[in-house]
Formats: sequence, C-alpha cells, structure tokens
Amino acid sequence: MRACAAGFIALTTLPFIAPGAIARAADRLTGPAIDGYGPAGRASRAGMACAIAAALLHGAARAQTPRQPDPAIAQAVSQVSPDRLRATDERLVAFGTRNTFSETSPAGRGVFAARDWIAGQFRAIAAGTGGRMTVALDEYVQHADGKRVPRDVKISSVVATLRGDEPGGRTYVMSSHYDSRNTDDADGTRDAPGADDNGSGTAAVLEAARVLAGTHPHATIVFATYDAEEQGLFGSAHHAAALRAAGADVQGDLNNDIIGASAGDRGPTDAGFVRIFSEALPAGADPHRINRLGSENDSPSRELARFAHDVGRLYVPGLDGRLVYRADRFLRGGDQESFTAAGFPAIRFVEPVETFAHQHQDVRVEGGVQYGDLERFMDFAYLAQVTRYNVAVLAALAQGPGRPARAWVSTKELTNDTTLGWTPVAGAARYEVARRRTTDALWTDTTDAGQATGVTLPYSKDDWIFGVRAVDSQGRAGVAAYPAPQR
Repeated sequence: MRACAAGFIALTTLPFIAPGAIARAADRLTGPAIDGYGPAGRASRAGMACAIAAALLHGAARAQTPRQPDPAIAQAVSQVSPDRLRATDERLVAFGTRNTFSETSPAGRGVFAARDWIAGQFRAIAAGTGGRMTVALDEYVQHADGKRVPRDVKISSVVATLRGDEPGGRTYVMSSHYDSRNTDDADGTRDAPGADDNGSGTAAVLEAARVLAGTHPHATIVFATYDAEEQGLFGSAHHAAALRAAGADVQGDLNNDIIGASAGDRGPTDAGFVRIFSEALPAGADPHRINRLGSENDSPSRELARFAHDVGRLYVPGLDGRLVYRADRFLRGGDQESFTAAGFPAIRFVEPVETFAHQHQDVRVEGGVQYGDLERFMDFAYLAQVTRYNVAVLAALAQGPGRPARAWVSTKELTNDTTLGWTPVAGAARYEVARRRTTDALWTDTTDAGQATGVTLPYSKDDWIFGVRAVDSQGRAGVAAYPAPQR
C-alpha cells in the first residue's frame, strides 16, 4: 500500500490527470454493470483505484513504444520464393480450365484435376509437420438454381489445417479460390487459364503453407482454396458456415483474389502497394446505433485491416497496404464476404489496378486488344511481395495474442476523461490502449496499460476513438477490440 500511495502522489502531480478521475474510474469499474471483469473479479474500490493509478503511470512512461520485428516471422517472410509462385501458377494454368462445371473433363484437365494436384501439394507440405497439418476436401452438391447453376454440380474445396498449441481453438484463415472462368461462367469446356484470377491467390496460399508449416503457432491456421467462387462464393460459404456451426473461434480471414499483376489497364507499373478491402458494418449490426456511436469505421474487419497494415509495414517495407474502406469493389465480390456473413472478421487483398480485359474473358484478340487471363500478364516479383505481406500478417496473428472477447467504455456519467475495461486474453503479458481522433483512419497514439484490465485515460471519449489490444511477453500485439459503450 505504501507503493500504491506513492503512485497516487506521483500520478496526481501530472498536469493531465483531472482531480478525482482515479476515484471516479474506480467507482465505474467496480460498479454492478461491469462487475467481475477486473484483475481479481469484484475488486475493492481502493484496490482498483490503485491498479488504475499504476496503469496510468506505466502508460504515461511507455506510450508510443516502437514495435520490433520478430526474427521468426522475418525468417518465414524471407523464405517466400517468386520462382515457386511462378511454377505453381504455370501448373494451374496448364489444367486448361478450372471452371466448376469442368469436373467431368478428360484426365489431366479441369477443376478436379487441379483440385487433386492442389491437395497433393498440401499433403507433401503436411508430411513434414509431424501430424500438425492435416488436409481435407470440403465437398457438397450445389443444386441447380436456374440462374448461375444450370445443373447440379459437386463443389469441392481443398482445406489444409495447421494446428496451433493454444487451448480454445483460436483460428485464422488464409483463403483463395482455385476455380476459373471465361466469358460464360458456366462453360466447362473452353479454356479459362485463370493465371491472375485466381491462380495468383492459390499460389500465394500454397506458398504461405510451405513457409509456415515448420513454425509452431499458438493459434490454428487454415489454408483454404475454394471451389465455385465464380458462381456465387459457394465453396467459401459452405466452409464458413461449417466453421460457424462447429463453434470455431475464427478471428480473421485473409482472402487473396487477383493479386498477381502490378500493371493495370492504365499502363504504368505500380508495384508499391496492394489494396486491402474491409467492410464497415458487421453482420447483424444496427445501423442506427452505429451511426449514433460513430463506430462505422471500427468493425472487427476494419480492426483486422489496420492490424494488417501495421504488420505489413514492419515486415515488408517495400509494399504499402492501402486500406480501402469498402467490403469489395463495385460489381464484384470475394470469399471474404462468406466469412463476414458468418460473423467472422475478414479482409481482401487485391492488386493495385485491375485490367478487366484479362478477367472473365474468352482468350482472343479483338480490335488489337488481347483478352483473357494469361500468365504473360503476371508479375511474380510483385506476387511474392503480396505473399510475404500475407505471411507476415498471418504469422503475427497466429503467434501473438488474440483480441479481447469484450471491451467497453464506461458511459455512466458525464466526464472529460475515459474509463475502459476489457476481458483478459490468454497469453497476454500486458495490454495497450490505442487511440485516434474520429477523423483519423489509423491509430496515432498508444498507452501501455500494464497488466490491468481497466484504465482511465485523460482523453475525452467524445473526441477520441479507442481500441484495446493484448501484447505478449515477446512484444507481439494482437488485433484491437473496439470498446462498446456501457452504462
């Protein structure tokens, strides 16, 4: 208690601590509305106030601590090979078509030949993991709908799972679709090379599995290559629904679709950035409430996108993750939407500028323009950069702590400070509170909250947006959780 008293004396001399703020915070954090979420359950008012004082002092001293690269993650990133990515893409194109309706093609051609080859690649990778990685087909029959599905067809996705060592089954997914199409999305006969859409994403998923298979992540990593994305996200919808039904704790999906070309239809090459799309409103959200709170830019998917931006900048400085605050491009969609529909956070990676003559087109020359998704338009050095970006983000997610299951901001009374609380996170050594102005897109400031699960900060909850994240003993931070108002 002497140390606590000394902390109070030191804390109250700081000019930004409002008189009575610590006592008010202790009242809020030990009130019945959020009882049981302090570091020792229903903490006493004095004990909680002491913890808040210590956390504030600690935070004041450690704000804006720079993040340092994890050598193990950096090593995995460095192992990504443009040559392997090229070889994988070439092999996928060599199947002629991977259209969902090409499942009865002659041997060596079509979607199921590609599926079997992808599964074989995953199994070869899994062979060196001592049983930690398993490979399975996620299959079902999609019935004709008279629209984009003219007949019943078997959907068959390939899913490899690298089991983590953390109890509870926290899971992250890196996804792509391996099917392709030409002008007619139900044409299973003519060529549909699909070099970029989506041989690029499939190659990235396989390469990420290769370089991460030797790691021992805390969270489980799923490497998924889906069938029938072009017909309506069918493969990913089936898998995401199965994960939801099984109660899987999926804390993020990184979907990669059309990530292999750095030159778009405007001509110049721009290999310096990749677009990262994320939705604003999560499934089941109340738009009126979100508008009232101003939390439209803080969905779980947006927080995942911010995390990806920060991690990618740390490990792949030559590639800028450009956040696009939309669920996807106009008139297009992707498998990440299956995950958000199931209530899971998800983001999509897309190349800088697309060339639409190379997507969903028969291979032909017309009016002097080459149509078709051909390998010659790929940039494998760029694809390697995007793959490295994914590897860094995926490894940082799986090796670091998860996000708090619940975080809140006290709104019991009118104050010009902010009291936050959150549930403990397995593997957390301490916690950080990130903040930004309501007009800022990215976090601008960080306060270290120590080991406490509640803190009061001298910043108005009306003027700032906050996020709470766990940090492990190695300094790896997790994804931030947006604190919901609680009276």
